Amino acid sequence: MNRPTHTMRLVLGDQLNAGHSWFAQRDPQVVYVLMEVRQETDYVLHHAQKILAIFAAMRDFARQLRAAGHRVRYVALDDASNRQSIPANLAALAAHYGAQKVQWQQPDEWRLDAQLLEWAATQPQAWEVVDSEHFLTQRGELAALMRGRKQWLMEHFYRHMRRRWQVLLDAGGEPEGGQWNFDHDNRKRWPGTPPEPADWRPQHDHSVLWDMVQRAGVASFGDPQAAVLRWPLNCDEALACLDAFIATALPHFGEYEDALASSAPRLFHSLLSFALNVKMLHPLEVVRRAESAWRAGQAPLAAVEGFVRQILGWREYVRGIYWAHMPGYEAHNALAHRAPLPQWFWSGDTRMRCLHLAITQSLQTAHAHHIQRLMVIGNFALLAGLEPQALHRWYLGIYIDAFEWVELPNTLGMSQRADGGLIATKPYVSSAAYLQRMGDYCKGCAYDPARKTGERACPFNALYWDFFERHAPALEGNPRLALVYRQLQKMPDTQREALRTQAGQLRERLDAL
Repeated sequence: MNRPTHTMRLVLGDQLNAGHSWFAQRDPQVVYVLMEVRQETDYVLHHAQKILAIFAAMRDFARQLRAAGHRVRYVALDDASNRQSIPANLAALAAHYGAQKVQWQQPDEWRLDAQLLEWAATQPQAWEVVDSEHFLTQRGELAALMRGRKQWLMEHFYRHMRRRWQVLLDAGGEPEGGQWNFDHDNRKRWPGTPPEPADWRPQHDHSVLWDMVQRAGVASFGDPQAAVLRWPLNCDEALACLDAFIATALPHFGEYEDALASSAPRLFHSLLSFALNVKMLHPLEVVRRAESAWRAGQAPLAAVEGFVRQILGWREYVRGIYWAHMPGYEAHNALAHRAPLPQWFWSGDTRMRCLHLAITQSLQTAHAHHIQRLMVIGNFALLAGLEPQALHRWYLGIYIDAFEWVELPNTLGMSQRADGGLIATKPYVSSAAYLQRMGDYCKGCAYDPARKTGERACPFNALYWDFFERHAPALEGNPRLALVYRQLQKMPDTQREALRTQAGQLRERLDAL
């Protein structure tokens, strides 16, 4: 016979926060529910490692809760009673336990937020939504701060956050080093030294879990690497990764955060985004550890500020954008781009070496750093006119740290300008010159980065100029693009026509590039 249950609490797969106030006390009348459901594996096609890592981390979290004396009901993907949807399982379990109340933490994705609220409105039990106790802002805080402003500039928000949380400020409340942003110091090409640090992440054998996922018929893509999953599965492992990053990579992160290197695909990036986004780590503890490293003389200010800006600034900013503009943001396509993704997005089999390297790495590891995502893959997608919604689904599925609240504004807004410039003040595109300047991705490529037209010309070049010509009505009035349009206007008509023709031919045979 079941023990009395007053409250049933749902813990989603990206809410693995052992420090949540829910867990401060043991209550025998509270049962915690975690579930693996096809609803979540199937809403987009996911990378195998993403499915594995989330399920494995959920199972580890359930183990921790039980070890701490909490009541836990874990619904595995292959459980006979699993109805494969969150609402259906909640209804059945609430009836099973005779729960008088159902609670859940605020979901970070709009679809789950809406689904749970809709379900709760039809149920006999009382229900309550509580804060996830993770983020440093509330959902509507960015919109309130930016009310009345024409452009929601991240820099304004970032300075507000620095002051609010007293991060990297001197005794007078001014930014350490005399400036808020050291981005100009953080754009160097990596010369090969210092060497990329050894991979500090744990290794997990999840071949048994992978076998179960396959038997259940879950579709996925990418290399599962079931025997050597390289992602932290609990807070202790995540903190060990944070310590190793601070000690071995943060000192060099700033200078080379934008670099591209075929022999060192992750360079000095933290690889903490998965642990942060499933809430094993709290953003403020990560920021404070980085700040302490600078104050102790263990890392330069430019490196620490660049890292802090990504977490304290950009991460919270895009979440605010997401909640201010959902639902509906996901449908934006301001530039009316419609081309399907080339088939090599699923294989990496393209002769463009930069895209081959970035996509192959993504398929193998479920990860790519921000320049690979923005200035290699996203850059090409925008120049080629790929449909932003298709690209959004690909990014959401392939990257282990991708959850819609953070991925959607980054893809549709920052990368593809599908939101019409709500986030980015200009399109983030470049010709081959930028890619060649930032690393060795062009070395040995079948295409020549110096050529603009002809069979061996790098596709980025003609597509770059054609992009600005095609979208001149929407973009030529942007003061940040004045130089681009002056250059375009100075080109002889014959050169512009050759670039236009080259770009049109490229867009007609994207699969063959």
